[in-house]
Amino acid sequence: MARKTPEINSSSMADIAFLLLIFFLVSTTMDVDTGIYKKLPPIPEKDQVEDDVKVKKRNVLAILVNRNDELLVNGELLDISQLREKTKEFILNPNNDENLPEKQIKTVPYFGDVPVSKGLVSLQNDRGTSYEMYIRVQDELAIAARELKDEKAMQKWSKKYSELDDDQQDAVKKYVPMAISEAEPKNVGGKR
Repeated sequence: MARKTPEINSSSMADIAFLLLIFFLVSTTMDVDTGIYKKLPPIPEKDQVEDDVKVKKRNVLAILVNRNDELLVNGELLDISQLREKTKEFILNPNNDENLPEKQIKTVPYFGDVPVSKGLVSLQNDRGTSYEMYIRVQDELAIAARELKDEKAMQKWSKKYSELDDDQQDAVKKYVPMAISEAEPKNVGGKR
């Protein structure tokens, strides 16, 4: 008489697999701190009238990024490595160049009456621009703004901007305003 091979009870395999799935879902951490922090403007009121603000050409740093990830800054082809310094020079206008932004005298707490730039950074991308290039441009602009704030904070208090209290930070922001206008991407160069 032949012996029967005993069968393995597999009725609880599905339960075990389900429990393992739940365990890994619960114990896995998700990195949610990635991306760009952008505060979008509020939805306009229904009766709000749109103002057509006229800005002089010299007060605008026009940054265009095409589908080949090339930068055109005020009509000049630039490498991404030059963008930070170009932006800082534009906002500060240290030599009062007539091709760079105008300045107006404002009373800023802690600093007194100081010349403040009327400069505006205008950024526009092509729809074919790579995400990596878009992030690099955003990073360079953010670093330029941070470095300008750090320079003014160091001059006044010998501290970095992040080490200042809220009132001091507000004063530095008024002294070195960094207005960035981001236009909707265009499909100038076609699809990539």
